Amino acid sequence: MLFYVNLKLSTNKKRRMQLLSPTASEAILKTLETRFLKDKDRFPALEWKDIELKFKNHPEKLWSVNEMEKTGGEPNLLSFDTATAVYIFCDFSKESPKERRSYCYDREALEARKKFKPSNNALDVATAMGIELMTENQYRQLQSVIPVDTKTSSWLQTPDEIRSLGGAIFGDCRYNTVFIYHNGADSYYAARGFRGILKL
Repeated sequence: MLFYVNLKLSTNKKRRMQLLSPTASEAILKTLETRFLKDKDRFPALEWKDIELKFKNHPEKLWSVNEMEKTGGEPNLLSFDTATAVYIFCDFSKESPKERRSYCYDREALEARKKFKPSNNALDVATAMGIELMTENQYRQLQSVIPVDTKTSSWLQTPDEIRSLGGAIFGDCRYNTVFIYHNGADSYYAARGFRGILKL
């Protein structure tokens, strides 16, 4: 039996999202639990049972985090907002998730290309997965926990003032230093993907 839930996109359109089977749900929960417990020293006041319960109460979020896993993101808990009681998961993969590369930044950039178009764009793929691109601050927070993107790079949420001029930003880590760069939003590379954020 298939299970679906209707979610609203930023365009106010609805889409149907398939929910995980009980077996798949338990599998991804076990994977997330193992990662959480391995890094428990980062969150000594948090308990896995509370996170698991919240996932079970929001099965569409469990579907999204499973999509992050399927595309090579290795999602794990990045932070916990005590003011809003929101858990922030992100892609902890050493390099930019391998199944999310070779995309330009957004649909506007994709449609603007006259030839050699990439297969998709980062913002649309993220939206379809039910996640958001990382902000620069979140990316730097991740880099403070574990160095990532030492051979790849990742698109990041771009300020409107930069995007309105045709650009988009991305980050990587070279020479033990985190760099935030810019490119034309329509550019795409085999070594550039995007890292997602899931708010639970």
